[in-house]
Amino acid sequence: MDLVFTGCVIEWRGPAPYYCVPVPQDQSADIREVAAQASYGWGVIPVSARIGDTDFTTSLFPKDGGYLLPLKAAVRRPQGLTTGDVVAVEMTVRL
Repeated sequence: MDLVFTGCVIEWRGPAPYYCVPVPQDQSADIREVAAQASYGWGVIPVSARIGDTDFTTSLFPKDGGYLLPLKAAVRRPQGLTTGDVVAVEMTVRL
């Protein structure tokens, strides 16, 4: 499943700060349809993604009925991304 969307980089504070892009509700609904096939446990969904010219793999985390796309430093730094930046995301859910 291939998805394209834009979102705002947020900071989620847990034991350590994490940066994420919330997946919009329409795309989250599409992901929920294949979640049982894609998840390898705990509701996380493996994905391949692209922001700018940076390709990466990660797993979406379920949050409040939607999903968060985590952004590692290796993704944020080359793009100069910080909290509040709006990014275009190309993403493939890996089934």
